[in-house]
Amino acid sequence: MADLFLKQAKQYSEGRPSYPHELFDFIASTTHTHDLAWDVGTGNGQAAASLAGIFKNVIATDTSLKQLEFAPKLPNVRYQCTPPVMSMAELERDIAAEASVDLVTIAQALHWFDLPTFYQQLKWVLKVPNGVIAAWCYTVPEVNDNFDSVFLKFYKIDSKPYWDPARKLVDDKYKSIDFPFEPVDGFDHTGPFEFKSERLMSLEEFFTYIRSWSAYQTAREKGVELLRDDVKEELKRAWTEDGIDHKVVKFPVHLRAGKVGNLAKTVGQN
Repeated sequence: MADLFLKQAKQYSEGRPSYPHELFDFIASTTHTHDLAWDVGTGNGQAAASLAGIFKNVIATDTSLKQLEFAPKLPNVRYQCTPPVMSMAELERDIAAEASVDLVTIAQALHWFDLPTFYQQLKWVLKVPNGVIAAWCYTVPEVNDNFDSVFLKFYKIDSKPYWDPARKLVDDKYKSIDFPFEPVDGFDHTGPFEFKSERLMSLEEFFTYIRSWSAYQTAREKGVELLRDDVKEELKRAWTEDGIDHKVVKFPVHLRAGKVGNLAKTVGQN
């Protein structure tokens, strides 16, 4: 997974949407204390930067050192490049001590993980019983009916062969992803909870977003340019039809949130 994003780290940092304040307000409301958060698969640190305004300390990890180079440097955020698989000893040495983390976040990355291994480690570092895991994804952006119809055809037909099978979990809004946690206080389910991220974008910025896709990189490695001239022209016609150069692009965000509860007690028995 890291290799897919390594070559377009700059496009990723420039093209991806930020996450709404309402998302982090909701997540903060689910955690009892705000001492330590761990942002896993932090990429260019978008989520870590928002968490830094809520938590005393944030550990932000990624397997791509190139991605981390684009992350904002903040006094209470420690960035760490980690291997794809960590031993429990490495987890304690490089991340945090047992039962010391209030919140673990995973933004647009949980579908890439080896979930049984990751969940075992997550349950070890989270505080028991109220440590929280918050994992979210965003689905295809929305602009307007005319542009969306053209873009969805491009997404569902042109780019489909180049997406990893794990992308189906994103298209399903994380509804079907394995998420064995208890509901956070005040709820009887773990989501998905719905939010929206909005960004004012030009067409060229929208193309940069497309170039940040893992599918775009996979296609290029197979000798295929997804943004061919004819495709760009078709998207341009749909984009400029209303005469407005910069448009508000909406990214639907889907959050799964749960607390570790007493599940962590079983970790040592596995």
